[in-house]
Amino acid sequence: MEKKILEYLQPSDEVNDGGEAERLEEEFSREGRSFYEVFSLRGIRVNRVDPGFISCSFKDTDRNLANGATANLVDEVGGALVQIEGLPPCVCVDMSIAFLSKLGEELEVTSRLLGERGRYKGTLVVVRNQRTGEVIAEGRHSLFGRQASKL
Repeated sequence: MEKKILEYLQPSDEVNDGGEAERLEEEFSREGRSFYEVFSLRGIRVNRVDPGFISCSFKDTDRNLANGATANLVDEVGGALVQIEGLPPCVCVDMSIAFLSKLGEELEVTSRLLGERGRYKGTLVVVRNQRTGEVIAEGRHSLFGRQASKL
């Protein structure tokens, strides 16, 4: 699978009619995942999962992770905290991120549940330089989803 992604991302002299992207997306959807999910989460290692808490690490050896990629980390790790197996995924209704510092080579991404009221949940995601502990970005993530049945 990874080989196909790398082949797809290589520059080509051929005119791309979009067929390759559709075929790649089709292959991932058969596995229940999207190309975006697999590509954006590549390299994240989950270190610890507790009720209401997730800790992950991510290596950015080039130190050039874009702000949009950092926002994606906030979205994915914050959203992963509130997913309930067997129910449709929660939908992000609000996300605010403060970018506070330059990136480090090794990042620690933690997500903590701030609270929930009915189907509305809030998380706090902090991205830190793993070596120095300096906060690189901090995001608040609000999600809305279905509740588990009480039957």
